[in-house]
Amino acid sequence: MNQALEGLLDLLDLEQIEEDIFRGVSRSSIVPRVFGGQVAAQALVAAGRTAPDVRPAHSLHAYFLRPGDPGAPIVYSVDRIRDGRSFTTRRVVAVQHGQPIFHLSASFQTYEEGLEHQAAMPDAPDPETLPTAAEMLPRHLPAHVAERLVEARAAVDLRYVDVPPWGTVGQPREPRSQVWFRANGKLADDSLLHVCLATYVSDMTLLDSVLLAHGRGGWAVGDVVGASLDHAMWFHRPFRADEWLLYDQESPSSSGGRGLGQARIWTQDGRLAVTVIQEGVVRVPR
Repeated sequence: MNQALEGLLDLLDLEQIEEDIFRGVSRSSIVPRVFGGQVAAQALVAAGRTAPDVRPAHSLHAYFLRPGDPGAPIVYSVDRIRDGRSFTTRRVVAVQHGQPIFHLSASFQTYEEGLEHQAAMPDAPDPETLPTAAEMLPRHLPAHVAERLVEARAAVDLRYVDVPPWGTVGQPREPRSQVWFRANGKLADDSLLHVCLATYVSDMTLLDSVLLAHGRGGWAVGDVVGASLDHAMWFHRPFRADEWLLYDQESPSSSGGRGLGQARIWTQDGRLAVTVIQEGVVRVPR
Protein backbone atom coordinates (compact mmCIF):
# COMPACT_ATOMS: atom_id res chain seq x y z
CA MET A 1 0.00 0.00 0.00
CA ASN A 2 1.42 3.38 -0.96
CA GLN A 3 1.61 6.36 1.37
CA ALA A 4 -1.13 8.28 -0.44
CA LEU A 5 -3.62 5.42 0.01
CA GLU A 6 -2.71 5.17 3.70
CA GLY A 7 -3.44 8.88 3.98
CA LEU A 8 -6.81 8.49 2.27
CA LEU A 9 -7.77 5.61 4.57
CA ASP A 10 -6.84 7.79 7.54
CA LEU A 11 -9.20 10.49 6.19
CA LEU A 12 -12.02 7.94 6.03
CA ASP A 13 -11.38 6.69 9.58
CA LEU A 14 -13.54 9.36 11.22
CA GLU A 15 -13.20 10.31 14.87
CA GLN A 16 -16.37 9.70 16.88
CA ILE A 17 -16.85 12.65 19.24
CA GLU A 18 -20.35 11.87 20.52
CA GLU A 19 -23.22 9.47 19.85
CA ASP A 20 -23.93 9.72 16.09
CA ILE A 21 -21.50 12.64 15.69
CA PHE A 22 -18.19 12.24 13.87
CA ARG A 23 -15.33 14.51 12.90
CA GLY A 24 -13.18 14.36 9.77
CA VAL A 25 -10.23 16.29 8.40
CA SER A 26 -9.31 17.13 4.81
CA ARG A 27 -6.41 16.61 2.48
CA SER A 28 -4.76 19.25 0.33
CA SER A 29 -6.50 20.01 -2.96
CA ILE A 30 -5.58 21.63 -6.27
CA VAL A 31 -8.49 24.02 -5.71
CA PRO A 32 -9.14 26.10 -2.54
CA ARG A 33 -12.02 23.91 -1.35
CA VAL A 34 -12.54 20.39 -0.08
CA PHE A 35 -12.80 17.76 -2.81
CA GLY A 36 -16.47 16.76 -3.08
CA GLY A 37 -15.71 13.04 -3.31
CA GLN A 38 -13.97 13.23 0.05
CA VAL A 39 -16.99 14.81 1.78
CA ALA A 40 -19.37 12.28 0.20
CA ALA A 41 -17.18 9.34 1.20
CA GLN A 42 -16.74 10.60 4.76
CA ALA A 43 -20.49 11.19 5.13
CA LEU A 44 -21.16 7.64 3.94
CA VAL A 45 -18.63 6.36 6.50
CA ALA A 46 -20.52 8.24 9.23
CA ALA A 47 -23.87 6.81 8.09
CA GLY A 48 -22.45 3.31 7.80
CA ARG A 49 -20.95 3.40 11.29
CA THR A 50 -24.49 3.68 12.69
CA ALA A 51 -26.03 0.94 10.48
CA PRO A 52 -25.98 -2.80 11.22
CA ASP A 53 -22.93 -4.58 9.79
CA VAL A 54 -25.18 -7.10 8.01
CA ARG A 55 -26.76 -4.31 5.93
CA PRO A 56 -24.41 -2.98 3.23
CA ALA A 57 -25.11 0.36 1.55
CA HIS A 58 -27.34 0.14 -1.51
CA SER A 59 -27.86 3.83 -2.36
CA LEU A 60 -26.98 7.41 -1.52
CA HIS A 61 -28.39 10.78 -2.56
CA ALA A 62 -26.48 13.96 -1.73
CA TYR A 63 -26.38 17.72 -2.22
CA PHE A 64 -23.29 19.91 -2.07
CA LEU A 65 -24.47 23.10 -0.34
CA ARG A 66 -21.33 25.20 0.26
CA PRO A 67 -17.63 24.91 -0.58
CA GLY A 68 -15.74 23.10 2.18
CA ASP A 69 -12.79 24.75 3.92
CA PRO A 70 -9.79 22.37 3.68
CA GLY A 71 -8.18 24.04 6.69
CA ALA A 72 -10.99 23.25 9.12
CA PRO A 73 -12.43 19.96 10.45
CA ILE A 74 -15.82 18.78 9.21
CA VAL A 75 -18.43 17.57 11.71
CA TYR A 76 -20.84 14.89 10.50
CA SER A 77 -24.13 14.57 12.37
CA VAL A 78 -26.13 11.39 11.71
CA ASP A 79 -29.92 11.19 12.06
CA ARG A 80 -31.23 7.63 12.43
CA ILE A 81 -34.31 8.02 10.27
CA ARG A 82 -35.49 4.40 10.26
CA ASP A 83 -34.46 0.84 11.09
CA GLY A 84 -36.90 -1.50 9.37
CA ARG A 85 -36.95 -5.26 8.96
CA SER A 86 -34.86 -5.12 5.77
CA PHE A 87 -33.79 -1.50 5.27
CA THR A 88 -31.94 1.09 7.35
CA THR A 89 -32.12 4.79 6.43
CA ARG A 90 -29.73 7.48 7.62
CA ARG A 91 -29.44 11.22 7.03
CA VAL A 92 -26.10 12.99 7.46
CA VAL A 93 -25.39 16.72 7.62
CA ALA A 94 -21.78 17.92 7.29
CA VAL A 95 -21.08 21.19 9.12
CA GLN A 96 -18.20 23.68 9.05
CA HIS A 97 -18.01 27.06 10.78
CA GLY A 98 -21.56 26.56 12.05
CA GLN A 99 -23.08 26.09 8.58
CA PRO A 100 -24.12 22.96 6.65
CA ILE A 101 -21.90 22.34 3.62
CA PHE A 102 -23.25 18.94 2.54
CA HIS A 103 -26.33 16.76 3.02
CA LEU A 104 -26.56 13.03 2.40
CA SER A 105 -29.29 10.41 2.65
CA ALA A 106 -28.15 6.78 2.56
CA SER A 107 -29.99 3.46 2.63
CA PHE A 108 -28.68 0.07 3.72
CA GLN A 109 -30.29 -3.31 3.06
CA THR A 110 -30.02 -6.85 4.37
CA TYR A 111 -29.02 -9.15 1.49
CA GLU A 112 -31.89 -11.08 -0.08
CA GLU A 113 -32.49 -13.19 -3.18
CA GLY A 114 -34.48 -11.65 -6.04
CA LEU A 115 -34.89 -11.24 -9.79
CA GLU A 116 -31.57 -10.79 -11.61
CA HIS A 117 -30.67 -9.04 -14.87
CA GLN A 118 -28.22 -6.38 -16.04
CA ALA A 119 -27.15 -4.43 -19.10
CA ALA A 120 -24.20 -5.64 -21.14
CA MET A 121 -20.77 -4.27 -20.24
CA PRO A 122 -19.37 -1.93 -22.92
CA ASP A 123 -16.15 -2.71 -24.73
CA ALA A 124 -12.98 -1.35 -23.17
CA PRO A 125 -9.27 -2.15 -23.48
CA ASP A 126 -7.38 -4.06 -20.80
CA PRO A 127 -6.43 -1.53 -18.09
CA GLU A 128 -2.91 -2.96 -17.88
CA THR A 129 -2.31 -1.81 -21.48
CA LEU A 130 -3.14 1.84 -20.70
CA PRO A 131 -0.72 4.49 -19.40
CA THR A 132 -0.86 5.47 -15.74
CA ALA A 133 -1.86 8.99 -14.76
CA ALA A 134 1.79 9.79 -14.02
CA GLU A 135 2.67 8.76 -17.58
CA MET A 136 -0.32 10.32 -19.36
CA LEU A 137 -1.01 13.67 -17.65
CA PRO A 138 2.35 15.34 -18.46
CA ARG A 139 1.65 14.74 -22.17
CA HIS A 140 -1.37 17.08 -22.10
CA LEU A 141 -0.86 19.55 -19.22
CA PRO A 142 1.82 21.99 -18.04
CA ALA A 143 4.31 20.20 -15.80
CA HIS A 144 3.27 21.95 -12.57
CA VAL A 145 -0.46 21.22 -13.18
CA ALA A 146 0.20 17.59 -14.09
CA GLU A 147 2.35 17.14 -11.01
CA ARG A 148 -0.37 18.46 -8.70
CA LEU A 149 -3.04 16.29 -10.33
CA VAL A 150 -0.90 13.16 -10.09
CA GLU A 151 -0.18 13.92 -6.42
CA ALA A 152 -3.88 14.56 -5.65
CA ARG A 153 -4.86 11.22 -7.22
CA ALA A 154 -1.95 9.11 -6.00
CA ALA A 155 -4.14 6.97 -3.73
CA VAL A 156 -5.89 5.60 -6.82
CA ASP A 157 -4.54 4.02 -9.99
CA LEU A 158 -6.67 5.89 -12.56
CA ARG A 159 -6.22 5.12 -16.26
CA TYR A 160 -8.00 6.98 -19.07
CA VAL A 161 -9.15 4.92 -22.04
CA ASP A 162 -9.18 8.01 -24.30
CA VAL A 163 -7.51 11.41 -24.15
CA PRO A 164 -9.10 13.47 -21.32
CA PRO A 165 -10.78 16.82 -22.10
CA TRP A 166 -7.72 18.95 -21.45
CA GLY A 167 -5.88 16.98 -24.12
CA THR A 168 -8.33 17.94 -26.88
CA VAL A 169 -9.21 21.57 -26.13
CA GLY A 170 -11.12 23.13 -29.02
CA GLN A 171 -12.09 19.75 -30.47
CA PRO A 172 -15.67 18.83 -29.46
CA ARG A 173 -16.38 15.11 -29.50
CA GLU A 174 -18.90 12.57 -28.29
CA PRO A 175 -19.75 13.33 -24.64
CA ARG A 176 -18.56 9.98 -23.35
CA SER A 177 -15.46 8.89 -21.48
CA GLN A 178 -14.10 5.78 -19.81
CA VAL A 179 -11.54 5.29 -17.06
CA TRP A 180 -10.35 2.22 -15.24
CA PHE A 181 -9.57 2.65 -11.55
CA ARG A 182 -8.58 0.74 -8.42
CA ALA A 183 -7.09 1.61 -5.05
CA ASN A 184 -3.30 1.75 -5.11
CA GLY A 185 -2.95 -1.11 -2.64
CA LYS A 186 -4.77 -3.94 -0.90
CA LEU A 187 -7.82 -3.03 1.19
CA ALA A 188 -9.39 -4.78 4.18
CA ASP A 189 -12.43 -7.03 3.66
CA ASP A 190 -14.89 -4.33 4.70
CA SER A 191 -17.79 -3.72 2.28
CA LEU A 192 -18.38 -0.19 3.62
CA LEU A 193 -14.76 0.75 2.92
CA HIS A 194 -15.00 -0.45 -0.69
CA VAL A 195 -18.20 1.50 -1.45
CA CYS A 196 -16.72 4.59 0.22
CA LEU A 197 -13.58 4.34 -1.95
CA ALA A 198 -15.78 4.08 -5.06
CA THR A 199 -17.79 7.08 -3.84
CA TYR A 200 -14.58 9.07 -3.45
CA VAL A 201 -13.40 8.25 -6.99
CA SER A 202 -16.84 8.76 -8.57
CA ASP A 203 -16.53 12.55 -8.19
CA MET A 204 -13.17 12.78 -9.97
CA THR A 205 -14.07 12.44 -13.65
CA LEU A 206 -17.84 12.24 -14.15
CA LEU A 207 -18.32 15.79 -15.42
CA ASP A 208 -15.47 15.36 -17.93
CA SER A 209 -18.05 14.04 -20.39
CA VAL A 210 -19.83 17.42 -20.29
CA LEU A 211 -16.59 19.17 -21.25
CA LEU A 212 -15.92 16.80 -24.15
CA ALA A 213 -19.11 17.83 -25.94
CA HIS A 214 -17.88 21.43 -26.09
CA GLY A 215 -14.13 21.00 -26.58
CA ARG A 216 -13.42 22.51 -23.19
CA GLY A 217 -10.41 21.53 -21.10
CA GLY A 218 -12.11 22.25 -17.80
CA TRP A 219 -10.85 23.20 -14.37
CA ALA A 220 -7.40 21.78 -15.11
CA VAL A 221 -6.72 24.50 -17.72
CA GLY A 222 -9.08 27.18 -16.44
CA ASP A 223 -11.47 27.53 -19.39
CA VAL A 224 -14.54 26.62 -17.29
CA VAL A 225 -15.54 26.97 -13.65
CA GLY A 226 -17.13 23.87 -12.16
CA ALA A 227 -18.47 22.45 -8.91
CA SER A 228 -20.59 19.45 -7.97
CA LEU A 229 -24.23 20.22 -7.11
CA ASP A 230 -25.75 16.84 -6.34
CA HIS A 231 -24.71 13.21 -6.50
CA ALA A 232 -26.55 9.89 -6.45
CA MET A 233 -25.26 6.31 -6.43
CA TRP A 234 -26.88 2.88 -6.43
CA PHE A 235 -24.75 -0.09 -5.38
CA HIS A 236 -26.12 -3.10 -7.24
CA ARG A 237 -23.63 -5.89 -6.55
CA PRO A 238 -20.64 -6.45 -4.26
CA PHE A 239 -17.25 -5.36 -5.59
CA ARG A 240 -13.74 -4.65 -4.42
CA ALA A 241 -12.29 -1.18 -4.93
CA ASP A 242 -8.76 -2.63 -4.93
CA GLU A 243 -9.55 -4.56 -8.12
CA TRP A 244 -10.01 -2.98 -11.56
CA LEU A 245 -13.33 -1.20 -12.10
CA LEU A 246 -14.47 0.37 -15.38
CA TYR A 247 -16.13 3.79 -15.00
CA ASP A 248 -18.19 4.30 -18.18
CA GLN A 249 -19.45 7.91 -18.25
CA GLU A 250 -21.58 10.10 -20.52
CA SER A 251 -23.41 13.40 -20.49
CA PRO A 252 -26.98 13.50 -21.89
CA SER A 253 -27.43 17.25 -21.35
CA SER A 254 -25.97 20.59 -20.34
CA SER A 255 -27.93 23.83 -20.02
CA GLY A 256 -28.49 26.76 -17.69
CA GLY A 257 -24.91 26.74 -16.46
CA ARG A 258 -25.25 23.11 -15.35
CA GLY A 259 -24.08 19.82 -16.80
CA LEU A 260 -25.41 16.32 -16.15
CA GLY A 261 -23.26 13.22 -16.03
CA GLN A 262 -24.43 9.63 -15.74
CA ALA A 263 -22.30 6.52 -15.46
CA ARG A 264 -22.03 2.85 -14.68
CA ILE A 265 -19.21 1.11 -12.85
CA TRP A 266 -18.36 -2.44 -13.91
CA THR A 267 -16.12 -5.11 -12.44
CA GLN A 268 -13.46 -6.44 -14.79
CA ASP A 269 -15.39 -9.71 -15.19
CA GLY A 270 -18.49 -7.85 -16.45
CA ARG A 271 -20.76 -7.42 -13.41
CA LEU A 272 -22.66 -4.12 -13.13
CA ALA A 273 -21.64 -2.87 -9.68
CA VAL A 274 -22.76 0.77 -9.43
CA THR A 275 -24.87 3.39 -11.21
CA VAL A 276 -23.94 7.06 -10.71
CA ILE A 277 -25.68 10.32 -11.65
CA GLN A 278 -24.31 13.78 -10.91
CA GLU A 279 -25.13 17.36 -11.87
CA GLY A 280 -22.64 20.16 -11.54
CA VAL A 281 -22.13 23.82 -12.25
CA VAL A 282 -20.26 24.25 -15.55
CA ARG A 283 -19.73 27.91 -16.34
CA VAL A 284 -17.58 29.64 -18.92
CA PRO A 285 -15.71 32.52 -17.21
CA ARG A 286 -16.67 35.97 -18.46
